Amino acid sequence: MKWIVVLVGLVSSIVFAEEKKPEPPPLNPAWEGEQTMVLVNHGSSILAVSLATYEKPRDVQIVYKIDNKDVAFLAMVRDMDVLTIKTKRFNIERLIRGEEVTVLADVYDADPDQGGSMLFERKEMVFAEKLYARELKALEEASQWQDYDIIEMKENERIYIHKIQQKPSFTHLIAVEMRGACLQKFRTSTRVPPESELTFKFTNCGGLKPLYYNAELYQ
Repeated sequence: MKWIVVLVGLVSSIVFAEEKKPEPPPLNPAWEGEQTMVLVNHGSSILAVSLATYEKPRDVQIVYKIDNKDVAFLAMVRDMDVLTIKTKRFNIERLIRGEEVTVLADVYDADPDQGGSMLFERKEMVFAEKLYARELKALEEASQWQDYDIIEMKENERIYIHKIQQKPSFTHLIAVEMRGACLQKFRTSTRVPPESELTFKFTNCGGLKPLYYNAELYQ
């Protein structure tokens, strides 16, 4: 009987310890604000890619999977070159932590700061799964050497994302269905090469789908 009581007490302590998880630190208010992101299509999924800048609250590269049940909206993202969203205010540190976050956002056919037209107002966006997050701090000087991080997707599928450097730089994402060796770091003809040159660098990797490229923000 004594051993049973001890065992029950031990199990209860373990359950209590699991339930009492430590509280995360307070959110940094400097990351509170509106965010501009692009929506890209990958298979049957919609991915949100932050248009990172060098100042808070937008100084973070984010790739997040959007929980979307609207088939027509998925088709729109797939058919258009790019859709841009401008969120209402929220703290992007929640995405850095990997939380599921629901945010209202206006949807545009291009960057609203560059004259994009609004398609939807206050559309609900569910940021469901973090795929990538990188703060833009301690950045390398701009050079002709380009360094990429890898986002593992399904088996043999990856997304390569360029690690933004100091100005001048660029953001670039390309999906690869792996069938060969693929370099994560390579030299280009200029510090800010055109997208076509970057795509060519990945031709030996396998099947390619360019997802997004932007250099204007980083000059």
